[in-house]
Amino acid sequence: MKVKMLSRNPDNYVRETKLDLQRVPRNYDPTLHPFEVPREYVRALNATKLERVFAKPFLASLDGHRDGVNCLAKHPKSLATVLSGACDGEVRIWNLTKRKCIRTIQAHEGFVRGICTRFCGTSFFTVGDDKTVKQWKMDGPGCGEEEEPLHTILGKTVYTGIDHHWKDPAFATCGQQVDIWDEQRTNPICSMTWGYDSISSVKFNPIETFLLGSCASDRNIVLYDMRQATPLKKVILDMRTNTICWNPMEAFIFTAANEDYNLYTFDMRALDTPLMVHMDHVSAVLDVDYSPTGKEFVSASFDKSIRIFPVDRSRSREVYHTKRMQHVICVKWTSDSKYIMCGSDEMNIRLWKANASEKLGVLTSREKAAKDYNQKLKEKFQYHPHIKRIARHRHLPKSIYSQIQEQRIMKEARRRKELNRRKHSKPGSVPIVSEKKKHIVAVVK
Repeated sequence: MKVKMLSRNPDNYVRETKLDLQRVPRNYDPTLHPFEVPREYVRALNATKLERVFAKPFLASLDGHRDGVNCLAKHPKSLATVLSGACDGEVRIWNLTKRKCIRTIQAHEGFVRGICTRFCGTSFFTVGDDKTVKQWKMDGPGCGEEEEPLHTILGKTVYTGIDHHWKDPAFATCGQQVDIWDEQRTNPICSMTWGYDSISSVKFNPIETFLLGSCASDRNIVLYDMRQATPLKKVILDMRTNTICWNPMEAFIFTAANEDYNLYTFDMRALDTPLMVHMDHVSAVLDVDYSPTGKEFVSASFDKSIRIFPVDRSRSREVYHTKRMQHVICVKWTSDSKYIMCGSDEMNIRLWKANASEKLGVLTSREKAAKDYNQKLKEKFQYHPHIKRIARHRHLPKSIYSQIQEQRIMKEARRRKELNRRKHSKPGSVPIVSEKKKHIVAVVK
C-alpha cells in the first residue's frame, strides 16, 4: 500500500514579516484584469507625486575654507576622500563619511588653480599663481615632521590647470601653452601650442589615454596627441569655453562648458556639428563632470545652481540650489555614481544626492521590488500630460525664474526677426541654420 503525503515549505506561502501574513498568489490571465491599465496609471501618478514629495537632494555642507573654493579632485582608490583647493592657496583633504577635514596644507601663495591625483592614489599635484607645480604625499607627515612637498617645479609663467595621465607617470599643465611632464624630470617632455592666448583647462582622455583636450580664452577647443607631440585639430566657438570633460565610457565624446550659458557635446571625429546643445542655465557655465556611467553629466554655473543633464537630452532633468549657495565654481560626480559635490565662492563644499528622491541605506527585497515596479510604471506613463507636468516641475529661485522668462522673450524676438528677414529677402539669401551649427565659427585641422 502506497501513501502519498503533501509537503509544503511555509516560506513559499508566508511573507517575510513577523505577522505570518499569507502570500496572495496572482493569476496573470488578462481577462481577469479588465481595468489593469487605468489602475496602473493611478499607481504611476501616485509614484510620481511621492517621488517629488521625497525629493530632498541636499545631504551636507562641509566646514569649508577661509576663501572661495576654486577646484576639486577625487581620490582614484578611495570613495570617501576628496581634495579641494581655495583662492588663498590652501588645500584641504576631506573624509566624506565623517564629513570632516582630515588635513590642511598651505600649498601656494595666491589661488590654487588646479589639483589632480596620481593614478595610483599615492600622491597629488597642485598648481598655483606662484608659478609652481608641487607634488604632495597623500598621507600626512609623521609626528614632528613638517609638511613639505615631495617635488617642486618652478615655471616661467602662471599655470592655470593640471591633469594627470590615467596610466603613466606623466601629467599635463596649461598656461601660455600645454606642457607634458614626466614625474621624474624638472623640464617638460614636450610643449604644444596653437595660437597665442592663455589656456584655461587641460584634460586627458580616460580611454584613449594619449589624447588630451584643452580650451583657451580665444574661444578655441584644441585636441592634442601625445605620441605625435602636436595639436590634432581645433574648433572655434562663438564664445569662450571654460572647461571640457571626456565621457568615461565613449572614447571620442566630450562636453564643453561655455560662456554663452550652454554646454556642447562633441564627437571629436566630426567637430563641425555638436551632437547635442544643452540649454537650461541662465549664466556662464563654469565646470562640468561626467557620471561614471557616462549617461549623465553635472554642470556648475555662475547662476548659483548646478544641473544634471542626460547626455542625449538638451534639457536638464534636475536643478539643485540653496539660499546661501553663491556662484558655483567647481563640481565633481563621485566614483560610485551616487553623489555630487560642488564648491562655491562663498567658501562652502556641498554634498548632494545624484538621484534626489533616492532612499539611502540598505533596502529590503520588497522595497527593491516596489522601487523597480514604480520605476517601470513611471517609464510606461512618462508622456501622459499630467504625469509629465508633475515630474518636470521644479521650484526655482526668483532670480533664475525671471532670467528664464527674459531669455525666452529675447529668443522669440530673434526668431521673429529672422523670419521677417527671410520673408522680405530674395529666396535663399537668408539660409536656415540649425541650432547645433549656429554657435560653431570654424573647424581647423
